[in-house]
Amino acid sequence: MKKLSIIIPAYNEGATITLILQRIFDVVMPCGISKEIIVVDDCSKDNTIEQVKAFSDEHDLGINIIKQPVNQGKGAAIRQGFAVATGDYCIVQDADLEYDPEEYAILIKPVLKAGADVVYGSRFMGDQPHRILFFWHSIGNAFLTFLSNMFTNLNLTDMETCYKMIRTSILREIVLKENRFGFEPEITAKIARIPGIRIYEVGISYYGRTYSEGKKINWKDGFRAIWCILKYNVFRKR
Repeated sequence: MKKLSIIIPAYNEGATITLILQRIFDVVMPCGISKEIIVVDDCSKDNTIEQVKAFSDEHDLGINIIKQPVNQGKGAAIRQGFAVATGDYCIVQDADLEYDPEEYAILIKPVLKAGADVVYGSRFMGDQPHRILFFWHSIGNAFLTFLSNMFTNLNLTDMETCYKMIRTSILREIVLKENRFGFEPEITAKIARIPGIRIYEVGISYYGRTYSEGKKINWKDGFRAIWCILKYNVFRKR
């Protein structure tokens, strides 16, 4: 791997976007791997774009900033980022500080050591710190992962994780459609069907937010995820 493309979908993240960009900037990548930062602003109503531009200019980074004309959702923003990525691999980085960019090195290890095509960062394995939050969220996540595994025949522990490091050439072969949080089960279903694909999972930390702190996913997204698992595994066109 020579370059990692970091896709940041952002909607009204002016309060934290500079902090996450600083953390990404501070990360020292192994083996001289370079970083490409792509921020996709999903028609924010706050100062997200201004914050990104100021940080990019101050650090002379040349951050690729894409502004969606209307709010379309996280999945749509990620697709836009994937479309312009030039790195060998892509990873999605939420702008809300729940995931730690310092752990890119953990996800990259199976790529460098074993030629992994996809690496999932699991919040439910390993000894990294995890903020204690919502019981029913954890039950819901476990159920969605279990249901997804039933149809994909994978043994993931965290299908819904934001941290999925994926070979860019593989992303070019996949047609993604989901605009919101259905992106996670959709991409999992589609990469699982690629013959000979090498999928790994590593433990990561998780610094989750409460709803008062800006968490956006809700119970409706959970039901959408169930539908997407069925849609892209059971009801897909053969």
